[in-house]
Amino acid sequence: MSDIDHLFEQNKQWAQKITSDQPEFFDQLSKQQTPEYLWIGCSDSRVPANQLLGLPPGEIFVHRNIANVVVHTDLNCLSVIQYAVEVLKVKHIFVCGHYGCGGVAASMTDAQHGLIDNWLRHIKDVQRFNKDELERLSDQERFNRLCELNVIEQVKNVANTTMVQNAWNDDQPVTVHGFIYDIQNGILKNLEVSVSGNE
Repeated sequence: MSDIDHLFEQNKQWAQKITSDQPEFFDQLSKQQTPEYLWIGCSDSRVPANQLLGLPPGEIFVHRNIANVVVHTDLNCLSVIQYAVEVLKVKHIFVCGHYGCGGVAASMTDAQHGLIDNWLRHIKDVQRFNKDELERLSDQERFNRLCELNVIEQVKNVANTTMVQNAWNDDQPVTVHGFIYDIQNGILKNLEVSVSGNE
């Protein structure tokens, strides 16, 4: 018996429960994908987009990477944004970070971590942009604030993508939001940095 067999059994139980509660669920789900939301979040296994928003499958389009970074050379992330904006016509893009982020923590040290150091360089830039503010804080406050500032910077990066800019120029309603998730209590916090147009 494989050490992952239990996952297939759990999947069957999950599918049977949904089918029992809503017999048409999977049939309807297979025929459409019309989410109003795109979630750009961290790959951290403790931050599951659908569950923490209380949404079923099919309600949110998701992209995840280390520390929820949006880089203008990341064709994977940009392709997700393009598909979400141009094809799915999502109305909201959520950039969601979380307190206790390992990627943010790693970016705060001078230790080498290998290939990922190139990715974390983007968060080190956020730290450099906000050096004066961060230096006034205690270690834990600095860590938490950098998690927030990283989200705010990525909201700016999303808002400056050609796909979002073109949507706004065409009067397509898209709003980019910044959230932070607290793993210790399960609460999502709006960072109040929403952007819904070039103005």
